[in-house]
Amino acid sequence: MMVRDGCSRAVRTRRTADGLTRRSYDDYRATDAAVFCRLLQGPTAVGRLNEVLGASRQAARKVVEGLEQRSYVTTERDPKDARRLIVSLTPVGKAYAEAVVDVIDSLNQGLTDGVARDDLAATRRVLFAVLAGEGLGAITPE
Repeated sequence: MMVRDGCSRAVRTRRTADGLTRRSYDDYRATDAAVFCRLLQGPTAVGRLNEVLGASRQAARKVVEGLEQRSYVTTERDPKDARRLIVSLTPVGKAYAEAVVDVIDSLNQGLTDGVARDDLAATRRVLFAVLAGEGLGAITPE
């Protein structure tokens, strides 16, 4: 089961990357989607991103550094607490983040075609309950 899950994640990542390449974004990384979904809600402390990524603060910082190098985000110290690093989307980053969400929405639509509305709603409730149980309760259904 683990190998199959890993393969399906790899296929999903490749399909997302392919969709973004068609939109002239050829540098998609698997961590982009989770980070951008959070950053589209507004500037966020790196410490909040590690929760979304399910990674250490150090790993989240490396992801942010990569996004900075790609000109998608900027960082600045929190004026109220200099220990906190706040991450914000640049205009280029916002356009890219919206493209990522749009491509993923298109892929999701392809998966949900042919599924009864009630079945889909039940599946979403279960998925969000699992995410909340994993400490990702900040992610909520639409």
